[in-house]
Amino acid sequence: MLKESEIKALVVLLDDEDGEVVSHVENKIMSIGTSIIPLLEQEWESTFNPIIQNKIEDLVHELQFELLKERFLEWKENGSKDLLEGLWIVATYLYPDLEIADIKEEIEQFYHELWRHMEDEMTPNDRVKIFNEIFFNKFKFRANTKNFHSPANSMINSVLETKKGNPISLCAIYLLLAQKMELPIYGVNLPNLFILTYQIGEDSFYINVFNRGLIFTRDDIDNYLESLQLEKQDIFYDPCSNLDIILRALRNLIVSFEKLGDYHKADEIKLILQKMDDQYFSL
Repeated sequence: MLKESEIKALVVLLDDEDGEVVSHVENKIMSIGTSIIPLLEQEWESTFNPIIQNKIEDLVHELQFELLKERFLEWKENGSKDLLEGLWIVATYLYPDLEIADIKEEIEQFYHELWRHMEDEMTPNDRVKIFNEIFFNKFKFRANTKNFHSPANSMINSVLETKKGNPISLCAIYLLLAQKMELPIYGVNLPNLFILTYQIGEDSFYINVFNRGLIFTRDDIDNYLESLQLEKQDIFYDPCSNLDIILRALRNLIVSFEKLGDYHKADEIKLILQKMDDQYFSL
C-alpha cells in the first residue's frame, strides 16, 4: 500500500496534460485495489478541481464494481446458500456503503412481529393468511405499480424503507421471513411474474405476493400459461434456487436501467450476468 503522500501525488497527476501519464496513474491506482477507496474519497473532498474530482469518481466506481463482481462470484461459488447476502450484494451496486448487518437487523425486527402471531396448531392456509395480514396490513408492504421499472424496486434496502417493490423483491422479503419461521415456502419462476409456493405434498399451493398474497392452485398456473400460449414446464411449478432469484433480480435491474436510458449501468449489470449465468450471452 502506498503512503498517503504518494497517493496525493498520484491524484494530482490525474489532471496532467499528457494522456499517457494519466493512463499510467489510473492503472497504478486500480492495481492497489479497493483499500484505496477511502483515501481517494478524502482527496475528492479536499480538491476543488472538477477534472480531478470526476476522475476520482470514475476510479472509485470502477474499484467498487470490481469488488461487486468478486462478491457475486464468491457468493455463487459458495453455493448461493444465503439469499439475504445475494440481495445485499445486488443493492451494493447503487449503495456501495450499505452494511449487510443493517439489513439483517430490519428483517429480524419484522420476523419477531410475525412470530408473535403464529401458533403451532395453525393450518398452512391459516399461517399464510395471518402472514399476509401482518405483511400487507401491519407492515404495509405493497406493489410499486406507479414506478414499476424503478431500479429502487430491486434494492432490498429501498424496499424495506419504502415498503414498495416489484414481484421479485416483495417475494424475496416475504421468503426471507418465511424461512426464518421455518415455513416450507420457496420461490417459483413464472414467466412475467415471480411467485412463491407453500410445499406440503399434494396439498401444495401458490402465493402471489405482488397481489397482496393471493393464494392459488396449480390449475390457476395452467390457465395462466395457457393465456400466454406457453407450454407447461416443471420450472413454472417447482421451487427455484437462490441463484435463480438473484439472476432474475439482475435481469429486472437491466430492464429498469434501460427504461431510464441509463445504458452504461445496464451494460455493467449484463457483465455481471455473463459471469453469474452460464446461459446468458448478451453483450
